[in-house]
Amino acid sequence: MDSLSISQPLSRLKLSPKFPLLPKHSNPLFLPHHQTQKARTFTLSAVQDQETQQPIQGGGGGDDYGEVDKIIGSRALEGGAGMEYLIQWKDGHEPSWLLSDYIAKDVVAEYESPWWTAAKKADASALQSILESELGDARDVDSLDQAGRTALHFVSGLGSEQCVKLLAESGADLDRRDNGGGLTALHMAAGYVKPGAAKTLLDLGADPEIEDDRGLTPLDLARQILQVTPKGNPLQFGRRLGLEAVIKVLEEGMFEYAEVQEVIEKRGKGDGAEYLVEWKDGGDREWVKKALVAEDLVRDFEAGLEYAVAEAVMGKRVIDGGEEEKKEYLVKWTDIDDATWEPEENVDPDLIMEFEAREGAGSAP
Repeated sequence: MDSLSISQPLSRLKLSPKFPLLPKHSNPLFLPHHQTQKARTFTLSAVQDQETQQPIQGGGGGDDYGEVDKIIGSRALEGGAGMEYLIQWKDGHEPSWLLSDYIAKDVVAEYESPWWTAAKKADASALQSILESELGDARDVDSLDQAGRTALHFVSGLGSEQCVKLLAESGADLDRRDNGGGLTALHMAAGYVKPGAAKTLLDLGADPEIEDDRGLTPLDLARQILQVTPKGNPLQFGRRLGLEAVIKVLEEGMFEYAEVQEVIEKRGKGDGAEYLVEWKDGGDREWVKKALVAEDLVRDFEAGLEYAVAEAVMGKRVIDGGEEEKKEYLVKWTDIDDATWEPEENVDPDLIMEFEAREGAGSAP
């Protein structure tokens, strides 16, 4: 049986100004399958490439094991250090765990090939069939290839939202970093311009702020790729649109749950404008795209309003506005000495209600 081919590390995502653009239809996630020397068949031992067939000591119990029947389970080692497999022995011995280095390659390939073939084709039905099989419960959905990538890395790079959901529902680690650059599944979706997969990962709870080994978040990576993708080239037009869609998805994911306290500054014009915002949770100030800041905060900032915390409404007056009368309220502030008259739309409705209730109680007979 041919051994599994090892797919290329994602070094092409480690961009620089000299980053060579990928030809149309190219896919650096995968290399063509290549022939390797078949793993040596063993008869008495599960140890691969031994000059002499020595029995394995199993599980620290001191017993000698005979011929392997099959692999019946798998689990990834901590820190992406490799894989362990649960071995069923032909002599009826109790199953035991062995490191992959001590198991013949053809035995591992027989177990793993269907899984990785399905992952690298983003074949949801094949993945589901494996997970629902007799041995599915004993299979680690976060099985690692030699670059420390999981099936979720591959299906995310291929843009299969269905496969992403299936693996996530089966317990896949959404934020696992690979060994070839610290890339997460979200980095893969961003780097391979898959906005649908990126949104699915975010909706499922993937962390958009995890950095790769170069300190880049998926958003940083997508922006970097867009920066080196030529403008005005018809062949790159679709790629630029896709990257812009990815960036929008990731920006919305980054700031979706954060609440802006105040707009501090503005830079840029039109749709490209950005605002320096103060977060209510006390986080560091950040520049945020105009589209991601609440319209009322932008409107108030553009109108030159200053923000303060109102303590109470002290008075009320009606201003003749021609066809329509306008109300103003005298507001006492917690951090400003003098009370100021403010239009109704700038005053907390709850404070207005409290004031009206006090006034109503005071005028009652």
